[in-house]
Amino acid sequence: MTELTKEEVQGNFWFADWSFPFFVGLLSAGVFAGTHMYYVYGIGAFNEVAFVSMLRAGMDTGVYGAVAAFGASFLFARIIEGALVGILDIGGAIMTGVGLGIPAMFLGAGVTYPLDNFFAALATGMVIGCAIGGIIILARKFTVNQSNSTFGADVMMGAGNSSGRFLGPLIIITAIAASIPIGVGSLIGALAFYLWGKPITGGAILGAMLFGSVFPVAIV
Repeated sequence: MTELTKEEVQGNFWFADWSFPFFVGLLSAGVFAGTHMYYVYGIGAFNEVAFVSMLRAGMDTGVYGAVAAFGASFLFARIIEGALVGILDIGGAIMTGVGLGIPAMFLGAGVTYPLDNFFAALATGMVIGCAIGGIIILARKFTVNQSNSTFGADVMMGAGNSSGRFLGPLIIITAIAASIPIGVGSLIGALAFYLWGKPITGGAILGAMLFGSVFPVAIV
């Protein structure tokens, strides 16, 4: 196998600058749709329990200032970080910023349609994500790209802090609370990933999704 040249890497769909906003858009669409699920049904938010409780407090009181400022500050900082070092922290930018900050800003302004409707949530998240990715790529033209030191835009996956180690067990517990079959699937997936030597979070999610597709839960 021959090694790809810099020009070939930059032209590859998976590494190209122009495809980065699309991937960020897909991530943001899923996270924003998860917040829609939580807003409508009380489940589905892609975030840490402590952070989601801030959104829950806003939904209960109608005051979204705290969660909006918290999420938006994370998003702003991660956009700057992405432009400067070429790394987008999904935990801070997408999960917290797009998943909490921007929805709280919508709700605080009285705009509820993007969170009431699932397809509107997907479209809103996609547009927001593409905008975030585009801003980072354009800003990078004047930062790290000046030295031609990196290709495309790297993405750092995961929680990024010590709380990430508790995410797998929390997912298993949540899956069991949803239904026994889904909980069993999550447990089997986590065990398989543990034996494989991989983080159990991914196995727990995949197992829950697989068994959830076979034994769906009716939301009343």
